[in-house]
Amino acid sequence: MLPSEPVKTPPRLTTEQLGEVLGLLRGADSAELKLTVPESDHYRSLRALQIDPLDARMRQIFFFDTPDLALNAAGVVVRARRIQDSAADTVVKLRPVVPDDLPKKLRKDPSFGVEVDAMPGGFVCSASLKGRSTNDAVKEATAGTRPSATCTRRSNARSTRSTLPTGSASTTSSSWGRSPSSS
Repeated sequence: MLPSEPVKTPPRLTTEQLGEVLGLLRGADSAELKLTVPESDHYRSLRALQIDPLDARMRQIFFFDTPDLALNAAGVVVRARRIQDSAADTVVKLRPVVPDDLPKKLRKDPSFGVEVDAMPGGFVCSASLKGRSTNDAVKEATAGTRPSATCTRRSNARSTRSTLPTGSASTTSSSWGRSPSSS
């Protein structure tokens, strides 16, 4: 940084937002703290967290939506993830949610979870239905040779449909867009 550049204060949660996050955490199953580390600080951050980058497992992540991003607009995130040397996974997230408003039957489903994501300047509480897949099924779906709605194993799909609240989005849309990202 040049001496003449002003120091930027990173965004922070307000006291009111912090109170909201703490309230949501009481009903959540997990919390994720998300942040961006400047490239110049990667090595120092990895060392401080005692993470060896050579131990990392490569992942390829795909987000699915309609061409007009209707799922995103409705607060629905559909993701499939290929994982090096492991089974693939899928997730359908609904956001925002209030944990106490979710049906108890749904909360007992082992493939269902509630998480609070907090990042500088904001937060969101999400409900997730997780599934298992194969790396080949995800690869075929993202290549367009398999319907993306069939990425999740059938037993998980039946279980997921039976536990969704009435009126929830489903993954039966026939027109999917895709935008891969690596992580």
